[in-house]
Amino acid sequence: MESDAGQVLKVKGIALISGGLDSILAVKVVQEQGIEIQGVAFETPFFSAGRAIEACREIDLPLAVADITEEHLVMLRAPRYGYGRNMNPCIDCHILMLKKAGERMEAEGADFILTGEVMGQRPMSQGKQSLHVVAKRSGYQEYIVRPLSARLLPDTKPEIEGKIDRRKLLDIQGRGRKRQIEMADRYGITGYATPAGGCLLTDPGFSKRLRDLFAHDKNMEIRDLELLKVGRHLRLNDKTKLIVGRKKMENVAIRDLSRDRDTVIEVRGFPGPTVLVPYGCEKEDLQLAAGICALYSDAPGDVKTVTECRTGGVVRCVDISPVEKEVVRRLII
Repeated sequence: MESDAGQVLKVKGIALISGGLDSILAVKVVQEQGIEIQGVAFETPFFSAGRAIEACREIDLPLAVADITEEHLVMLRAPRYGYGRNMNPCIDCHILMLKKAGERMEAEGADFILTGEVMGQRPMSQGKQSLHVVAKRSGYQEYIVRPLSARLLPDTKPEIEGKIDRRKLLDIQGRGRKRQIEMADRYGITGYATPAGGCLLTDPGFSKRLRDLFAHDKNMEIRDLELLKVGRHLRLNDKTKLIVGRKKMENVAIRDLSRDRDTVIEVRGFPGPTVLVPYGCEKEDLQLAAGICALYSDAPGDVKTVTECRTGGVVRCVDISPVEKEVVRRLII
């Protein structure tokens, strides 16, 4: 693009990178016009930028990673456009990401934002109306270019101003992947991630645990969200929850995530789980928690087992018989 004085002006775009094939192809389509691209990926406890980092490494694209946990949690508690099948607020999440990308665009003096969204690929978040709503609510509607479906959508400001050639953008729509796979072959892109997956909020089991946490802990910490990813979760009452390690790696993770105010329970003398009681509990609940720990251990089930219950630097030994399996089944979240 040339200025009035005949100087060549460098055009720059900020690309939202998920790590999936579509976001990579969107970058490639725009780069073919000689436009500079800076990638951006977002992280929360529910999804990481790992796939985006790998994808950008493969195509040699500079990438900035931003943690948006605080704003994402505020949105997640009461999404304007609701949840999907589980706790996934896809429309509100996309709005937040585009808003943050727009702020980065302004801060870096870039000309537009681009995404790998394909019209009609996902019924909830990528229908034509949803794409319009997401762009409008982000506050950057006129700057959002979707290169893979741009010719099916209204002209954007960078297209109108000639910063990007609309004729060289595409008209892909629907859930089919044939054109994208052909493009990947042409660009020599391999090892790309599938379109689905990557967000824990789409997982039914994780969503159930998160709903329980939201319902019982108004002052939760990021640590509490990380704990949702490991172990069995049991709700004893409104104030007390247990997390029971299922294997060695989970036991290690639970111990690493524990704090002095928590209670950590383990069986003495036998292999078994690490059981965490976040923020501790009353004496009666501790007896039940110790019995659950004994149930999941390798200790004999017909005798009392010694469990060590540590809270901060204080260790209390509890002699306990394993609880009945049916009791535990009723408590599992």
